[in-house]
Amino acid sequence: MATRFASLKKKLAGALGPSLGVLACAYFAYHAVHGERGVTSLVLLQDKVAEAEILADDLKAQREEWEHRVELLSPQALDLDMLEERARLMLNVGFERDYVIFLGRKGN
Repeated sequence: MATRFASLKKKLAGALGPSLGVLACAYFAYHAVHGERGVTSLVLLQDKVAEAEILADDLKAQREEWEHRVELLSPQALDLDMLEERARLMLNVGFERDYVIFLGRKGN
């Protein structure tokens, strides 16, 4: 009985090292995929970066549009006749000497 126990103890001691090695590899493999800095986190971060880049492109386009509109208001680019016409249209006013001709809408 003592020899059986000793041989079993010897086999378990011989299997302990490889078992711990396999468990350590499994632990690190799991965390390499599902951990805080694993592959799944990388994919999620890449998706967030793509969304942020799309948002940045949209904001850049809006900024360029506004910069162009502001540039049109500079004294060098401003057409005073068009400004007056637009102001009258927006304020719904005119001079007494102005004639207004209403055109029917298409389809009426």
